[in-house]
Amino acid sequence: MERITKEELLEMLFHDDYEHLKGKKLRMTRVRVPGKEVCLAHVISPSQSCIYENLGLHIGVHEGEDHTGEAIGLIRFTPWEAVVVAADVAMKSADVQIGFMDRFCGSLILTGGLSQVQTAVEEVVRFFDQELGFKVCTVHKS
Repeated sequence: MERITKEELLEMLFHDDYEHLKGKKLRMTRVRVPGKEVCLAHVISPSQSCIYENLGLHIGVHEGEDHTGEAIGLIRFTPWEAVVVAADVAMKSADVQIGFMDRFCGSLILTGGLSQVQTAVEEVVRFFDQELGFKVCTVHKS
């Protein structure tokens, strides 16, 4: 496959303006426009306490709690604010706790029994797919 140079790429992109732009400094910015997407849905089988500690799930409101043997559900969204709706759906669909929720990055971590976490993650993905029309990924389990 033939590789094209940066100059050739710029010429393709700005073909009419290329002569006018040649030799000038160009500043290109890349903007990520989040779509409606559930881009990660993963359930971690009952885990050891070191996993909870490395995720920081043993501090704050969960300080002093022992989560050894509980499952962890990880879900990531765009737009990021969708995590608030996801947390509501998860809490109403199964007996899980919110381990972490970040509405500025779209991350949600759920904890609880394996079947409960699995149910909550699957229901969140189903809700976002069927009710809200999001592009969703499959739920993975390890």
